[in-house]
Amino acid sequence: MQLIPRYLYQNKINILANDIGFGVEYRPVYSRQIKIYKGVDQKIQFKMLNADQKPVNINGTVVVFEAWDDEKDQVMLKECTIVDNGTVAKRGLCYVTITENDLLNLPSQYLSYVVYFKEACDTSEITYTDRAFDACGSIYLDDCTHPTIKKSIEVNNFKTESNAWVAGSDDLTKICAMPKQNKNEAIHTVQFYTDAINSNGYIGNIKIQGTLDNQITGGTNWYTIDTVEFDGTEVRPKIQNFKGVYSYVKFELDTDPEDKLTKILVRN
Repeated sequence: MQLIPRYLYQNKINILANDIGFGVEYRPVYSRQIKIYKGVDQKIQFKMLNADQKPVNINGTVVVFEAWDDEKDQVMLKECTIVDNGTVAKRGLCYVTITENDLLNLPSQYLSYVVYFKEACDTSEITYTDRAFDACGSIYLDDCTHPTIKKSIEVNNFKTESNAWVAGSDDLTKICAMPKQNKNEAIHTVQFYTDAINSNGYIGNIKIQGTLDNQITGGTNWYTIDTVEFDGTEVRPKIQNFKGVYSYVKFELDTDPEDKLTKILVRN
């Protein structure tokens, strides 16, 4: 049996506060890169120091954390929580909480960040990361802790087949049900977006069909999994869940969806 050690400790960064001017002999020569992970909540703790590496009292101040990507687009702007309560043990300490939701739409990448004091609504005082007066630190956003949530499949192209309107019935418009991903257990969610203006929305039935065939051809065997009914009064998207491991799914409508059914989203 393998024994793998894991470590649980605080992610703490030392920051130089420009409060009394800088000496030259005690300044750190570099600032380490921060590493954060998608899919979890995490805290980054900062410790405010002066040029002599002594903690600075930040009790009662406002400290702001700001991060951006390589396109200079801001991805986070958060006020830090002040830990400093005036005691020696907690002097100069604050932390920023980065939640799972903050990182939900960000890919794995390098980010830049700054930490500064917010002195007034239009003034701020920057802090530094190293002896070269660099204000910007580096963050690596890693997605290794959780699998990436893929985008929903959007269906909005329907063609007429034997007095019905169908989407996903040929190799060009096929809707993969991700059988390798779902393996022996699978739940699929379908969301229908209708345009019900003045109670005159989509009226009809939509069959959700699936197949175990490896390819979609003219002879593909389709099985009706479920049928969803619409009366034209739906003002919110309608959701339908179904289970099963299928190769592909398709949708068969008995009413023309033009201007009435705007799109279908599928999440496997």
